[in-house]
Amino acid sequence: QVQLVESGGGLVQTGDSLRLSCAASGRTFASYGMGWFRQAPGKEREFLSAISWSGGTTAYSNSAKGRFTISRDNDKNTVYLQMNSLKPEDTAVYYCAADRSGPGTRHYEYDYWGQGTQVTVSS
Repeated sequence: QVQLVESGGGLVQTGDSLRLSCAASGRTFASYGMGWFRQAPGKEREFLSAISWSGGTTAYSNSAKGRFTISRDNDKNTVYLQMNSLKPEDTAVYYCAADRSGPGTRHYEYDYWGQGTQVTVSS
């Protein structure tokens, strides 16, 4: 089993940057694909980015491509999401997730989820 804890969210202004972190427990972290999703009030959970167990393969949604960068450090059991040029429409709760067979781009492909971290971007 993998437990995930996100951090790094907060209130920022348009154009600012944030780096989200997701710390994982468990010795098998390095064998999981990892993903980042977000969910805004009244909207469905949205895929943002995913990274393979080795870090050698990444995927991004159109909304994340060019502004967000996913990375991982298996020695620290942590996955990151660097977010640049933030916009008010990026306001949401951001979740990381672990996928045994992934990384996938659909939320139902993921086996474990963190509790989320709030990101609010003011205009």
